[in-house]
This record gives sequence, structure tokens and C-alpha cells, in this order.
Amino acid sequence: MSAQHDRSQHEDVPDISVVVIVHNDERRLPDAVRSVLEQTLRNVEVVVADDCSTDGSFEVARRLAASSDRVRAVRLPENSGGCGEPRNRGVAVARGRYVMFLDSDDTLEPNACRNMLEAAETTGADLVSGLCLRVHVDSRWGTTAPWYPWLYRRTRTLDSIAELPDLLVYDTLSTNKCYRREWLLAKGLTFPRGIHYEDLLFSARAYLAASRITLIPNTVYHWNVVRKTEAKSISNRRHEINNFADRLEIHRRIDRILAAEGMGELRLHKDRKFLKHDLVLYLRELPFLDDDYRRRFAEMADGYLREFPEEAYEGLSPVHRLCAYLVLREDWEHLMPAVDTLLNRNKVSSPLVERDGRVYWCEEHLDDPLGRTVLDVTDLDLHHKPVSRLYLRNALTGYRESPEGVSLSGAVVNPLGVVAPDARLDAELEFRARRRSLRSFRFPVRSVRHEGTAIAWEADVPLARGLRPVGVLDDVWDVRMHLTVDGERTTTRLTAGRTDLGGGEDGTVRVRPLLSRLAADRLRPQVSSHGHLAFHLVQHGTLPRRTADLLRHHMQSPPARLTKKALRGALALRQELRSGRRKIDAYHRMIRVLPIRRGTVVFESHLGKQYGDSPRAIHEELRRRGVPARAVWSYQGSPRGFPADAELVRRWSWRYLRELAQAEFWIDNQGFPLKLAKRPETTYIQTWHGSALKRMGFDAPELRTVPEAERRLYQRAVDRFDHFVVRGRHDEVTLAQAFRIPEEKLLRTGYPRNDALVRARESGAPSRPAEELALRLGVRRDLPVVLYAPTFRALDGGGVRSFTFPFDVEEFARRFGDRLTLLVRTHYLNSVTLPPSVHGRVIDAGQEPDITPVLLLADVLVTDYSSVMFDYSLLQRPMVFFTYDQEEYADGRGTYFDLAEEAPGPVVRTAEELFGVLSRLDDPAGPAAYKARLKEFMTRYGEYDQGDAAARIADRFFGPEEDR
Repeated sequence: MSAQHDRSQHEDVPDISVVVIVHNDERRLPDAVRSVLEQTLRNVEVVVADDCSTDGSFEVARRLAASSDRVRAVRLPENSGGCGEPRNRGVAVARGRYVMFLDSDDTLEPNACRNMLEAAETTGADLVSGLCLRVHVDSRWGTTAPWYPWLYRRTRTLDSIAELPDLLVYDTLSTNKCYRREWLLAKGLTFPRGIHYEDLLFSARAYLAASRITLIPNTVYHWNVVRKTEAKSISNRRHEINNFADRLEIHRRIDRILAAEGMGELRLHKDRKFLKHDLVLYLRELPFLDDDYRRRFAEMADGYLREFPEEAYEGLSPVHRLCAYLVLREDWEHLMPAVDTLLNRNKVSSPLVERDGRVYWCEEHLDDPLGRTVLDVTDLDLHHKPVSRLYLRNALTGYRESPEGVSLSGAVVNPLGVVAPDARLDAELEFRARRRSLRSFRFPVRSVRHEGTAIAWEADVPLARGLRPVGVLDDVWDVRMHLTVDGERTTTRLTAGRTDLGGGEDGTVRVRPLLSRLAADRLRPQVSSHGHLAFHLVQHGTLPRRTADLLRHHMQSPPARLTKKALRGALALRQELRSGRRKIDAYHRMIRVLPIRRGTVVFESHLGKQYGDSPRAIHEELRRRGVPARAVWSYQGSPRGFPADAELVRRWSWRYLRELAQAEFWIDNQGFPLKLAKRPETTYIQTWHGSALKRMGFDAPELRTVPEAERRLYQRAVDRFDHFVVRGRHDEVTLAQAFRIPEEKLLRTGYPRNDALVRARESGAPSRPAEELALRLGVRRDLPVVLYAPTFRALDGGGVRSFTFPFDVEEFARRFGDRLTLLVRTHYLNSVTLPPSVHGRVIDAGQEPDITPVLLLADVLVTDYSSVMFDYSLLQRPMVFFTYDQEEYADGRGTYFDLAEEAPGPVVRTAEELFGVLSRLDDPAGPAAYKARLKEFMTRYGEYDQGDAAARIADRFFGPEEDR
């Protein structure tokens, strides 16, 4: 009897109480409550906490409570002005063993409570957190975005928040979490009163107090976001200075808690996130706010940011650091352009200055050592690009409306004078409907000229007669300016800033849509989220307003909803038909039904990124012989640099798939898409792209740890090779075995790309490709050329680490600039930025699609673990091996032999050792002393490279040359 009583008493206690807070949201509250009542976990109660609404929200809550014994409603006696106090009230009256929070405009995922409870009970966690999904409810496409998904890739339990600092600093929501109620009460965890951003403080306190935290990879919360709303939420009112004051106060309280807990390292993570995220939210508003706001903002920011240690700025982008510094200096003139760049990645917003071979954002503050460091933007590589590759700030300086149209004026920044004073200038404005595939209209710019450090322009735009929108679906029009400089064109957007757009709420510019003025009769200027000028179609007259109201009413009718649903379905189907999965399925149907096209050869080099390497050498050999083959080259990005006599197809396009399906030959050096099978009639010649020092294929540590299904997919992809080119016995026992390629598939021809190297060594004469390259790059021929060609470094997550010099390149130029020329050729996955100070002495050769002429030009090679060492040895010229990160790179990856023991040249570990070796190039005891070892190295690793690889492959697969 007693046991039965205990069980029934336990059943009276809900597993979870979901506190739903509401204020003046009677329309959406029922959906929120319904999402709780329809949970797959049934033993859940709802506590609706009304923050003294003035609409019918509380009456709705009471009706919901009357209709279900699982719903209760409470009301605060007066409005608290925030989300914290109603949540506190809900926790106080909740009866569940666990508590969750839900806002009235959001919903829970149907399995949220069950998944949260199961994780809490299984792990004994005080706090369980799941994935939040942001749902853009006013998006035509049903756009969703997971909230910091990398935190929730797998289930994991933390004994301390210190194990995962990113959780503290990024996921500051209280609503995607489940809390043990006894623990909340015992720790006194409540939301702060009378201040915004209560979630940040509550979440920080909860994370720090929890003895165990469990993260689950399940979606639990749908955060419904409405972007197109006139009334901004409390947290989004960043144009109010008190909003910034509240955020700073919350951060200061968190700082005090972290200090008391001895969590200084967590404070550093939080400070970095404040600089990268919190501060940026307010910086983006500054261009549109008055001087009083800016002054008070700067005072508050200064008082807080000065507490940050220098380490907090490490890892920030140059533009983030720049903005923070200029805020502290209250330099609005240079901060506003910097904010423009912050909001619009890659935009060049400042004229820039060059001092002592470095590029700076502005010339002010260079007497301050910190300023000189922060304002240095040399590494952004803005000083090398032509105007056609620059995205320039175009500041709107004047705006005037009339019924006939607008008069606009602006100033395009001219960084480092890239637009020369005598350049021929022309410009036009383009008005384009924001929704894709709709029309655009162009208008000439009346005047464009140099004016100081900018290109000034004026235009009179007759929108009333020149802009003819449809009137439906094209209500927003963006403005671009196309500036042409000596025939090269760059496109800019018009940055509005604090320019008075006037015109009133309804605008004064008349417009005549194709659907008549009943659809719209005015154009109203507006500023986009990125600070750019746009125009919005609006209804001013009585008839257009009535028409718009009628249209809106009918758009919500059942037939309209069905039509919109059908349209969304059709668009989703179109998107699905363009998806990778659909393309792969279609490709495999093609290889079953389409005939082979004899003579068609599909070439690809480095996944379509360039026209080069052995596929290029084979293509040029076939062209030299006049073989009647149809050459098809795949490309990614731009088709520039690919041969004019070949057919080009964009990688992964439908035509690319069709060409692969029908080709007689596939020739590439890395791998066609893994999931595309090869028909038996197609011959796949895999030339590969370099002999191996580091372990490859199934020998590589990372491939040993991937799931078996991925290993099988990789093996099937490799099994497509009909022939695999090798250049020596070393390739046979390393690459061939690592890829599990049988003996009969090996082509012992050597690399076709290396034919030119062998011929250059044997002839001893200057190479024409090398001389043409020297002329193109401006390389002095009276000085020895040193080539620095390192391989890439991988990030822990598998990405590619950005290239940085492991030595001071400016110091190299100072020490060797009058004795040597340094060519830099990074791996094709990397790029390099050179400061202006090394111009002519250090030259970037990374834009050259083919490395062979670069090798031919070099008198000495400096490399690390790159396979370029094997190719360069064919020239029998000196090599130096700069292995500054031997333990981190080679030992971690694993190598097929000990480079230090077999290297055919000096092995150095520091920059000073490297400089020392380069200063002794003429010394018989220097790199030249390795001549015998270099010859042995070439013989061992390139025994099949005899200078006729391309010819031998052409003979075998396309017929001997003498037969033609």
C-alpha cells in the first residue's frame, strides 16, 4: 500500500516544468504552449508567466489553463521590462523535477523534453543543453540556421565548463537548456532584475555552478526570428545607449564572478568573443547615429576595453583590432570606413598610406607604437591587386529627391592611388531588384573625376520614367555603381552612412510599375543591413493603399496559402534537382544510356584549379603531334589561363558530368569526384602530383581512423584508376602500395611534367619558358634566383592553415636583396602576401599556373617536406631544407624515410641557420658540397624520368607519332 502511494505521489510530480513567458503576444502564445503539450514526453507541465500584458495575453493563458490540467497561468503585478523576472516567477511556482524556459514566440521540438530528460537522468547532469535552430519565419524559403552547431556535434558530458570555454562564451541562451530544479534553488540561480541581457549572466552562473553539464546533438528549440519588423526586440535596440550600458554591466558582473572563481583563462576567452561579436553589434550602428551617442559610446567602451589584456586581441582579424583601437582613440573619421569593411568583407574603405615599405590604414596614430602595429594592414594584400579585383567603398555624399527621380553624388576610395590621375574614367548606376532573375535598369553617371584621394561622381537618375518595376515580388531595389578605369571595371555599392535621405516616410519619387500605380506609386530610400542604399516600393495614394491592403488580405486566404505552398514546393524541387545527390544519380544514369564519344579526353589538374602539371604536358604533346583528340578541361573559379584550343567545362556542372560520362579518356593528377563511377569503356590515366615523403593514402594516420564506410568509398574511388604513373621504385613501394594499386596498372614512364626539367639538365642551355617567366615577373637575370617552395600545413580540424613566413622576409630582403632574388611559390592551397618594402627583391610566383617554368628559373631551391624536392633534383641544382617544425609536422604525419639522413642538401631548423647557408652559396663547403649526394637522390627517386614520359603515354594510348 505504501509503495503504491509513493508511486502515485511521484506520478503527480511532473518530470519537467516548461516556463513560458509572455508579454503582449496573445496571437503566438497558443502555438508555444501547444508545442509543450504535444511533446512525446507526456509528464510535462506548462507554467505561463505573464509579464503584466496590456493585451489579451493573460486571458489567453487562463483559457489554456482551463482547457488542460497540465497548464497553469501566473501574472506579475507590474511589468518588469525584461525576460528575467517572469522566468524567476515561473521557477518559483513550478512543480517539475526539471525546468526549461520557452518564449511565447518560439516553440519546442517535439522530442525536446524526452531527449533532455533522458540525458539528464543518464549522466546525472545539473544542466543539459541541446541545439537551438533559428527559424526565419518571414523567409520565403523557410531559412533555418543552427546556433553554434560545432558545440553539438556529439553527445558529451563536462565536469567543468573549463573543459569547453566556447560553451560559456558562445551559447549564452537560457532557452535551449534543461535545469535540475533542486539545484537551481540550492545554488540561488535566478535571473537579474531591472537589466537587459539577463541570459548572459544567468547562463554564465549556471555553467560555473554545474558539477556536470551534458550536451546533446539533438535539436530542442526553435527560435523564431522575424527580420522584417518595425518594432525591435529589447536586445536589438542597439541604437539606445542604455542598451550598450546594460551589456557592459552584465559583462562586468560575469568578470567579477570569473575572478572570484579563479577562472582567468575563461575571462580571456570571453574578452575575445566580446571584441569579435558583442562590440561589432554596436559598431555596425555607429555610422547612422549622432555625435552625442558616439561620444557616450566611446566613453563607455574606453572604460571597459582598457581592462582587457593584450592577449585578448590575439587571434582577431586585422579589421577587428583596427576598429577597437579607433574606438578608443575616438577617431570617427577613420573608424566609419573601418566599420564598413567590418560589415562588408574584403571591401577597401580607406585610401591607405605606405610608410617604410608597409601599408597602413591611415597616417594618423603612427607615432603610437600600438597604433603603428594595429594600423598595419599590409597582410590584407591590398597593395598588389588591380582595380578590377578591388571592392571599393563608395560613400554617398549627396542625396536629393524630386518627383522625377533622385540626384546622387558620391566618392569612391582610391587606395594607394590605384586609379592613376590620367586614367580614363566612366561610370553607370545599376538598379537591380533584390530578388534574383528579375530585371535591372542602368543610368549613366553625369560626372566622374579625381578629387583628392577619391573618385568623385554625380548622377541625375530619372527613376519616374526610367525604372519600371513589375510591382509584385520586386519591392526592393539595390543600387550599384560600375566604375570603368582604362577599360577595367569594378563594381561598388553606395554606402549611405549619415547622409540625409529625406523624402519622408512615403518618399516623394514617383514610380510607374508595369502593374500600374495601383500596385505602388512611390519609391522610398532605405539602408540595407550592410549599410548600402536601396529603394523600396511603397503605396502613397488612397487607391494604392487600398489595393495593397486588399492584396495582403487575399495573400492570407486559403487559396493563396495553397498557391504559395505549391510555389515553395516547386522551388524546393528545383533546388533538389540541382543538388549534389541528384547530379550523382543523373550521372550514373548517363553512363548507362549515353554512348561513349571516341577521341574525347577530359583533363583536370588539382581539382580544376589550374592548367598545369602532367595533364598539361600530355595535352600539349597531343597538340604538338596533331592528334585528332577532343580536349575538354575542367575548371573551378575563373577559366583564365586555360588553353584556347580546348573546350572548358565548370567542375560539377551538368555539362562536366556529361563529358565525364561519355569520355574515352580521363586524365588528371589528383582525383575526379569520389562518388562518380567510371564506365568500363573509359580509360582513366592517373598521373598523380608528386612522389611522397609524408605518408599517403591508407598509410596516412587520418585515414586509419575514419569510419569503414568512408574507407570503402575511398578505395572504390582509387580502384577507378586504369593506369597510375610512377617515376621510380620509390613510388611503387609508397604511393602504389598506399593506394593499393596492383602491379599491372603502373605506368613506369616518369612524370610528363618533368620532361622539360630533364631536357634542361641535359642541354645546359637557358630555358625559354624560364626566360619568359623572368621577364613577366621582373626577375633580374644578373643575380642568382632562390626559390622558396614549402608545402601546406593542416589545421587540427582538417582545414588548411593560412601561410605565414617562418622567417622575416623583410630581413631577408635587407641582407640579400643586392645578391639574390627570392621567388616564393606556396602550395596551391595557400597564397602569400608580400610587403611593398621587398618589392623587386622578393617576388610572388604563386599566380603561375604551372610550376615547371618556376623550377627552371630557380638556381637554388629552399623547401621543407614538399614533393617538389624530387622534381627539382632532376635539374641537379643545390637544395636547402628548412624544417623548422619537424616535430609538429613530419613526426606527427609520419614519413617514408628520414629526411635529415637522406636530404641532398643542408637541413636547417632556424631562420638564422637558413640565412647562414644562403650567404655561403658560392662556398665549396656549402650546398654545392652535396653534389654526389644530389645525383644519388635523383637516381633513387626519379629513375623513370628520362624526358620522354609524355611521348611514351601518347604512343601507348593514341598511337606512335610515326604512324601519323
